Amino acid sequence: MAGILTDIQKRANQDWLIGGDCRPVSEIAEQLLQELSQLANRETKPKILLAERDTVRFLASFTAAVAAGCPVFICNPSWVKEEWQQVFELVQPDLIWGEEALKNQPEEYSPIQNPKAKIPNKIMIPTGGSSGRIRFATHTWETLMASVRGFQQYFQLTQVNSFCVLPVYHVSGLMQFLRSITTGGRLAILPFKALEAGERCDIDPGEFFISLVPTQLHRLLQNPETASWLSSFHTVLLGGAPAWAELLQIARHHRLRLAPTYGMTETASQIVTLKPEDFLAGNNSCGQVLPHAKVTVRTPSGEILGANQTGIITIEADSLTLGYYSPAETFNPQSKIQNLQSDDLGFFDGGGYLNIVGRSSYKIITGGENVFPAEVEAAIQATGLVRDVCAIGLPDTQWGQAVTAVYVPRIPEVTPAALQAALEEKLSKYKRPKYWVPVESLPRNDQGKVNREELQKIAINSLPKLL
Repeated sequence: MAGILTDIQKRANQDWLIGGDCRPVSEIAEQLLQELSQLANRETKPKILLAERDTVRFLASFTAAVAAGCPVFICNPSWVKEEWQQVFELVQPDLIWGEEALKNQPEEYSPIQNPKAKIPNKIMIPTGGSSGRIRFATHTWETLMASVRGFQQYFQLTQVNSFCVLPVYHVSGLMQFLRSITTGGRLAILPFKALEAGERCDIDPGEFFISLVPTQLHRLLQNPETASWLSSFHTVLLGGAPAWAELLQIARHHRLRLAPTYGMTETASQIVTLKPEDFLAGNNSCGQVLPHAKVTVRTPSGEILGANQTGIITIEADSLTLGYYSPAETFNPQSKIQNLQSDDLGFFDGGGYLNIVGRSSYKIITGGENVFPAEVEAAIQATGLVRDVCAIGLPDTQWGQAVTAVYVPRIPEVTPAALQAALEEKLSKYKRPKYWVPVESLPRNDQGKVNREELQKIAINSLPKLL
């Protein structure tokens, strides 16, 4: 793992970090590593809580922690007080790097001087914060590098150049850094708001991958100049949330070399990806499985299903998490999860391409019928009457659950009646929303995922007389 610092030191005078000075990354990492070395006589390595908002300091801090073999917990600097309380109770860190974490540490909390938890060489990446209690998926340098190698092999690349507009504290941004620095590639970093405002980095887009979530792609395609610029990229990776058919059609119209992906924090980013050539040829799936992974579709009892049969997506991968961090857990290198049953439902078509149907836990059961939000949302998006939408199920005494659409109208004059009429030939009657809740915006996180708990509250508060 110390190799990551060597890679950065060797390239200290090279322009590998575009949009920032790469020299401080090496300098700060070396300084922090020296400070950590003074703790080397301890029986165990200190647990580090990493919440640096500044990108350069984050990259340097992450590098130092990994090079020193310390367990590092990556945190979102924008977490609120309640979330920080969860983190401190769970992690009980020995070292805290980052002003936001220091500012939000409980008053009675003080770092442990003699750490006892033996969890060396682990990289904890946050997950689950948008819809429940924060958890940390436990990775190792080996699982993260397996993801890098699988990406390289799938796209047949020696070097990977990445244009990053996603947070580096999220697995999607972190893996862009690791792909670039460990393969000798370049990393361009630019906040998404700056990109949307028209700022650019001095690069040849044809040599770079850019990673976006669907809401980001949708917003960028509203500007013809930005759409043209995106079309010049080597590959536009798309993940984080389901993309709707209309968005894919617009991207194809602009000849974007789009690569929809499927993956998660637990798999260290993507394990299934559609190659741009297949996308431009009209394929709307998530693509085929990367070399480091094995994906099967199974019944609830574990039976593997054949082509075009919908079931539970089950994952084996060299990049798979060891599990979720628990203070009471004894970490064993051999304890890695071998098989992960996801919450996603999907099927492989006859060509071996994975198609996602929706999430099992998001399924709405109304009048005994199963309704998947992704299908409802895609149909509503296709009307062209909304800017954003999410379908949820609300309690209903007659039907069990009522399909409910929380939406952002494209223009104020859009009415529920107009939306209902537009869906008559697109969805069966039981799939059409019973309730329509207009809002100014949906509560989405940086990766475009909707906070469904908050959305549920918004919908219920908006419909007191109907429920």
